[in-house]
Amino acid sequence: MRSLLVRYGLAMTSVVLVAFLVPLGLLSRSLAQERALADARQDAASVAVFAGGATQDDARLEATLLSVNGDARSTTVFLPDGATVGSPADVTAAVELAALGRALTARIGGGVEVLVPVSGSAGVSVVRTFVPDAELTEGVARSWAVLAGVGLVLMGGTALAGGLVAARLSRSVRDLSEVAGRLGAGDLEARVVPSGPAEVASVGAVLNELGARVTGLLADERELVADLSHRLRTPITALRLDVDLLADRAERDRMTGHVVDLVDVVDVIIRTARRHEPPAPSRSDAAHVVRERARFWGVLATDQGRELRVDVPDGVVLVPVAAADLGAALDVLVDNVFRHTPAGTAFAVAVRPLGARVNVVVADAGPGLADDALAERGRSGAGSTGIGLDVARRTAERAGGRLEIGGAGPVDPFGATGARFVLDLPADLTKP
Repeated sequence: MRSLLVRYGLAMTSVVLVAFLVPLGLLSRSLAQERALADARQDAASVAVFAGGATQDDARLEATLLSVNGDARSTTVFLPDGATVGSPADVTAAVELAALGRALTARIGGGVEVLVPVSGSAGVSVVRTFVPDAELTEGVARSWAVLAGVGLVLMGGTALAGGLVAARLSRSVRDLSEVAGRLGAGDLEARVVPSGPAEVASVGAVLNELGARVTGLLADERELVADLSHRLRTPITALRLDVDLLADRAERDRMTGHVVDLVDVVDVIIRTARRHEPPAPSRSDAAHVVRERARFWGVLATDQGRELRVDVPDGVVLVPVAAADLGAALDVLVDNVFRHTPAGTAFAVAVRPLGARVNVVVADAGPGLADDALAERGRSGAGSTGIGLDVARRTAERAGGRLEIGGAGPVDPFGATGARFVLDLPADLTKP
């Protein structure tokens, strides 16, 4: 931004300099020509006094010619009888025209000749003073050099002053950008010190107000979620007591394990809701998570007569998602199968390492997805968060991936029927 502002300033200064310096340069050249021609007319006039008329004096004429021919200009007198006095010169068309009694200035090769006719008893003599081009442009180069120097000084001053102003402005904008980036990254304590022009300072004040507002809203949301989570403890406690009354020991142990898992989930929700700092980067073994969740859902699948196929690599498949988050997203996808396919419908879970990507697939052999079935199969409305496929979608997007929903494909074990849900995640290729 700073360099851009400086370039704008230099461009405007260049336009102003061209508008002023070019006319001044042309004026200096015109003045030099006028000065040289004025000197030439003066030489011609001083010689013409003795070149004809009653004051004609050959001796003084020659003396005057000698005095004026000492510099770059040369003066010649063309007498009526065709003889010449002074510097040798050819008779040009302009000389013949001046012999008719007309004073004039004519351009010839190498310079300009100033012609003055002088009438005498013997006829018209013509005094010719030749001014070379070098004298016509004498001092012009120096004037242009001075003007160019002035222009360079002004451009340098503009660059210096513009750089100082642009540095101040760009520093303010850079601070705004940095704080906005920190707020976007989750650092809600980031604030900017408003500076710079009034407009930029006002943006900084608004950004600070926005950060404070977001912090307040998130704090209210955390308290609400934490309060709701605490309220869940009462029915969970009652459920634990009911489980303890079961006579079947195996069933009691199985239900107790489920209640313990539920308590752990509620504790995680409370801790997450009260956490103010952004979560630290985490990763997990997708193969291990899928195997564990398949073991959990396998009990219900057996009760409903569903065939569950698990296709997971033997090695470690790391993804940049916490194990709890990946498990929650997988639970949402499997729960959709149980909710929206008839009992006895087979389904499969799989992990597909694909180089820099990892696909976690949930596919079923049900009726598949109709055009209007997507909303029914888990998409929550009214901006809801934490319900249906939104959980899986947000989990994938936070890791830099996406949730793909569609019909069965070549990775599915059920032919061309059924539905397929894919968590397309980036692979974590760093060393464990």
